[in-house]
This record gives sequence, C-alpha cells and structure tokens, in this order.
Amino acid sequence: MAAQAARGDGIGGGAATDPPAIHRPALQGPGDLTDLIQRAAELRAAQRMEEALETIAQAAKLHPEDPRAAFGFAQISFECWRPAAALFAHARTLVPGNPDIIRNHALALAAEGDGARARRLLEDTLKAAPGWVDGHRILAVQRITEGDEAGFDRNYAAAVKSEPQNTALWMGWFQLHAQRKNWDRAGEVLRDAMAQITRNRSLELATLYLASESGSARDDAELFDAIADLADPGIDLCRVRHHLRDGDAQSAMAIAERHTNGPAARMFWPYLSLCWRLLDDPRAGWLDGAPIFADAIDLDFSAAELAELAEVLRSLHRLKAPYPDQSVRGGTQTDRQLFFHPDPAIQGARRKVAEAVQNYVEALPAVDASHPLLGPARDQPVLFEGSWSVRLAGAGYHAAHTHVMGWISSALYIVVPEPISAGSAPAGHLALGTPPPELELSLSAYQHIEPQPGRLALFPSTLWHGTEPFAEGERMTIAFDIRIPQVSAVF
Repeated sequence: MAAQAARGDGIGGGAATDPPAIHRPALQGPGDLTDLIQRAAELRAAQRMEEALETIAQAAKLHPEDPRAAFGFAQISFECWRPAAALFAHARTLVPGNPDIIRNHALALAAEGDGARARRLLEDTLKAAPGWVDGHRILAVQRITEGDEAGFDRNYAAAVKSEPQNTALWMGWFQLHAQRKNWDRAGEVLRDAMAQITRNRSLELATLYLASESGSARDDAELFDAIADLADPGIDLCRVRHHLRDGDAQSAMAIAERHTNGPAARMFWPYLSLCWRLLDDPRAGWLDGAPIFADAIDLDFSAAELAELAEVLRSLHRLKAPYPDQSVRGGTQTDRQLFFHPDPAIQGARRKVAEAVQNYVEALPAVDASHPLLGPARDQPVLFEGSWSVRLAGAGYHAAHTHVMGWISSALYIVVPEPISAGSAPAGHLALGTPPPELELSLSAYQHIEPQPGRLALFPSTLWHGTEPFAEGERMTIAFDIRIPQVSAVF
C-alpha cells in the first residue's frame, strides 16, 4: 500500500524505507559489526522483529559511532513501535543531511506525539532543499492525517515558486490531490504546471489521466488514441478504466489481457474480473472462484481477549483523518506494521491469524501456475506484506478496492456496532466482488460477510472488496495482507 511508504514502515505496497545500510552486507565494518548488521537484516526479513531489534541494538552498543548501526537501530526500533526519535537524531549527527534519516526522524517524532516538531523538521529541510519531493509528500500527508484541511499543500506552492521547472514537484502536487479525488484542485495544479513547463510528456499524460478519472471525458472513446503506441502499464490501466466507464468491456479486456504475464499483472487481474463478469466469460469463475475463494473463520478469542485487544488498538489510533491514498472513509488507520507491535494482545492475535491463514492456504485447490492466488508456492512461512487496524465511526465505510501488493487479504473484526444501531443488513457487512462505484458498473457483490467479534475473513488480494456504510457505532478491525511467496523462503 502507498500509505505504508508515507508511514515509513518499510513494508509493502509498498514502501522504500528500509534502512539502506542494513541491506548492504558488502559494506564492511570493524570487527563483528558487519556480521551483526547482516544477522539483524536476516531476522528482519523473516519478520522476527524482537530478535532483529536485540541484534541491531547490540551492534549500536558496540559501535555507537557507526552510521549503519545507528540508522539500523533507529529504524528497527521505529518498526517495533519503540521510541526512536532520539535514535534517529543521533543517526543524523553521523550522516548529516541524509533525506532518509530526516524523513524517518520526522515520522518517529509524529508517532511519539510531537507532530509540531516533526513538521518543523520537514519545513526547515524543505526550505533548504525545495526539490525534495518525498519530503513534500510526507509533510502534506502529516498535515492531512492531523486534520489540517485548510492548507495542507502549502509547501508545494512555495516550492514551485523556487523551482518552477521541476516537473517532479508539480507531479507530486498533482498526485496528492488526485489521490483524494479532488479533481478541480488537481486540474488547477496541472494547468499552472503547464503554464510553466511546455511540451512535457509527464504533464500531458497527467492531463489524459485527469480527463479520464474525473469523468469529464467519459464519452470520448478516442481519448487515448494519440498515445496508442505507448507501452506503459499505468497508462494502460487508465485506458482499461476509461473503457469500463464507457461501457466497452471488450476493449478494456483486450488491454488488460496484454499484461497477465508481465510484472504489472496484479494491477490488471481485478479489472479482468470485472470485464469477464460483464461479458459472462467463464474465466471470471476461474479467477475469483466458483464459489469465490473466500472464507470466514470464527477464531477462538474469549470476550476478555477481544476487550483487551480493543483497548490496545484504540490507544494506537492517534490520527485524526485517514491517509489520502487509503480506502478508509469516516475513520482512522494505524501507522506502521501492526503485527510488529510487542503488546501481548497483538502478538496473540498475530499467532491466531497466522494459523488460520496457513489452514486457508492448505485448503486451496490444486496449484495453477497461471493463477494469481493458486500459483505461488505454499510451503513457506506466513509473512505479512502489511498489517494495520481501522477504526470506523458512524457512517464510516471502506470504498471498494484491492491490494495489488498482497497475496491474501483479510478483515478481522474486533468491535462491531450493535445490530440496531448499525442499520439493517447488509449495513456494515464486508462486500466481496463489488466494483469501485466510480466505474458505475452493473455488478453486485459476490458475497457479503456479516461482521462478528473474532471473525476473520480471508480472500484473494486481487478480489474487489469494501465495507457497506453503517448508521452509527464503533467498528474496529485488524487487516493484513499476506506477502506473495518467493521462490525460496528467507530464514
């Protein structure tokens, strides 16, 4: 998920925030330092986080002035939900000006309740380096999640005055508003960019994206004809969505099928499901299952265990608004990998869901190498691509979405509204197979799963899923994506 990168957890959907030195065993250090760093990296990769933290802490203690050990100790501490801001501050003294350390220092400060200091750190850095695109994104996202709706993007406005020819800056600003589906504001940014930078391919493609996704060119079947020869998965995904909006599932399918054997295949499987269903193609049943590859398991939580877990999770919901690129509406989401938190209640839940996932995998049909769910190896440990908690209030819901970086996705219900306050069924239910509403497709859900405390829903990450709105009350879940198994396991 993109928000994971914004949270600096270095996990999943993606996220390029792994401590650079930790994964560079070729960089040699004094004595046993390199061995300790390498061992910490191996334990971290296997998601044995407490052991990884203990190992990197030993490296930092033995070699307190080594930047690799300092950064690694700070990063793994942060990922393990330990205080890390002071550790990042120390790492910054060893590697001044390193943007990765500055970014993650700011994230740690915010996580420890010092949002004002985090913002000042980012703002001061951006004044000196206005072209730091990632820094602008982190600062804007922090403002959004803290409830600052009035001027969350003002740092971009200041930066493009300093660097008006910086296309990456303009595109980052545009994408921020596009993620929030604020098409009017995204269009304003794009027009201002094109007034400064002429004949720029990135801006021209963004114009097509805006026209398609905003619906302003819904009936223009020739919108993408001028770039028909451009082989780009992102543009092809726009083409697919545009054809589906236009009611042309056949053309959408032809484009999506070109990618089923390529590196972007998981972006297109969810759309092939929609195309095949609209065209009554039996391959929809092959892809999604007939019945669908979904299961609901009531895990063996006691009422006391669920109550304790709920209290722990509530304490972690520190944000005031959801991340801009997430599906949450009317609620909040935790930051970092939830299952790396050391609290016994969370670790107990992790063990229960890992066992349930293993049982789900063992019960899948025979291996089919061409299938996104049935193809990967099944003899490897369960690793999490991401894990988080979502807390929804009255009228909260999840918009229909998929998880292209995951293999198997989930919803574990911890707290659900009382039936009377939640509204009549399927209010609050998990809807599997419902397409995103902006495509306006005549497809209903394959199945609804009724939320019950302790119930775990498992389904393919390529399957569209969302939550039906409910009237009032608290709904709190743990969700996770299982990492796609690789050729060989990491131990």
